[in-house]
Amino acid sequence: MLTFTTPLKSMLTRHHAPHQPGTPILSVSRLTVRYNGHAALDDVTFDLRAGEQVAVVGPNGAGKSTLLKAVAGVLAPTSGAVTVYGHGPGGHICIAYVPQRTAVDWQFPVTVRDVVLMGRIGQLGLFRQPGKRDHAQVQECLELVGIADLANRQINALSGGQQQRMFIARALAQQAELMLMDEPLTGLDVPSQEGIFQLLRDLRARGVTIMLSTHDLDQAVQYFDRVMLLNRRLLGFGEPTEVFTPERLMAAYDGHLHLLPLDGGLVAVGDTCCEGDHRHD
Repeated sequence: MLTFTTPLKSMLTRHHAPHQPGTPILSVSRLTVRYNGHAALDDVTFDLRAGEQVAVVGPNGAGKSTLLKAVAGVLAPTSGAVTVYGHGPGGHICIAYVPQRTAVDWQFPVTVRDVVLMGRIGQLGLFRQPGKRDHAQVQECLELVGIADLANRQINALSGGQQQRMFIARALAQQAELMLMDEPLTGLDVPSQEGIFQLLRDLRARGVTIMLSTHDLDQAVQYFDRVMLLNRRLLGFGEPTEVFTPERLMAAYDGHLHLLPLDGGLVAVGDTCCEGDHRHD
């Protein structure tokens, strides 16, 4: 089965949930998610401001993917609450969830244009067919992310960077206000990563709020407004210089992180990016 930004059934049943004035775009309160009696997330609480871009960092098994799925409304919490503009996430079409690329069946026979057009489903409703306006918007989104020339290409022929551009185009077609990206930079070369960061800057200009999980602490510091340090529990959330203290980093990475002095600061070198339990990350 092909998985894109939300399961198809969820997309078809979502609607334009009202946004309560004066409420955060995202509010997470005492969120706990358990699998087989073990906590993947434990008592996590935070708010997001509209338009900001936040990096979620932590080792494998820290609950980063679980958090994004709970915010997207595709995973029910064991306890606690997630609200988007004051309402549960299941009632919103303004949330775009981009899973890890390994969660997508890239052999599914659809084109890039087909995927981006799926972003119009929530706007159209269950029984309406896309019209000229919808197709024009899809074309505009493809042009905005620089892959208009790939519109008719099968998705299994895309590079990693092109795959991420396709997902961003789909979120734009969906008119998403909150975009959740699960390790979109993993496996991309440096030019492709820089291209994605440029698109994130473009999304900032459009007022789109971003939550992006990553293993790269340096990129989290360099490109994001705030960082969230997670290891099942929320260990810190705020400005990178406030959150990435030696004590918090060592607590998050459980001794698998080495802090090396360099140029008057500290460089974190970890060995968890390829280890650990991926089931609940």
